[in-house]
Amino acid sequence: MFNYPNGNAPKLYQNKALNTNSDILYSQENLQAYNQEYVPTFGYTPTSIYKPSINYNVDVPINLAKSLEGKYFVGYADYLPFGEGTNAWARLYNPPYSGVNLHVTVWSVSDISQTSFTAQFWFNSTPPGFVEESNFVTPANTTLSPLPTPKIKLQYAVSTKGFPTGGVRAFIRRGQPGTTLVDDEQGKFIFPPGGSFLILLFNPQTPSLFVSGSIAFGWWEEPI
Repeated sequence: MFNYPNGNAPKLYQNKALNTNSDILYSQENLQAYNQEYVPTFGYTPTSIYKPSINYNVDVPINLAKSLEGKYFVGYADYLPFGEGTNAWARLYNPPYSGVNLHVTVWSVSDISQTSFTAQFWFNSTPPGFVEESNFVTPANTTLSPLPTPKIKLQYAVSTKGFPTGGVRAFIRRGQPGTTLVDDEQGKFIFPPGGSFLILLFNPQTPSLFVSGSIAFGWWEEPI
């Protein structure tokens, strides 16, 4: 039942209001039947308006998705001296039996301010020099506990003689003093266990000048 103050109850004929401008039905049962089309102004609120009415579809970038999964890592090798007839390199190395494929997403070469330089990019090669391992590696998602540990090794060598052997010299980039070379490969460079992605630095334009630079990587690891 509904209470109508001041005697303003509508006159009904076969449950239809005679003194309104529509055929609204005022019985409780009929209001429930019509509540999807009409909301009365006297306090009756259909409960259906509180039901969720939006379905969300969100596109998540692949790097973010892999970070949420705990598979994305970043790292760098700093102060890599080269010049005076020597080279320096850093690489992502996927050890044999790692159980993962390496997906290279982003790389950068920076902090070379005194000279122009050349960066060679090698796939699955054997590099020269004494190999060291960088400690500057971290998962991108630090909310996880315990933090995931990368299977991929970030390795480097400085002041080396010669060039990598085997594998493929895939491409080269050249930079001017003070510039940063960077690219987002979006995971399309993929290396199996035993493979590697290496960046070699040297300065053929001014070979007698001794300089240094930094190489950084972002990557994710996909279980095989």
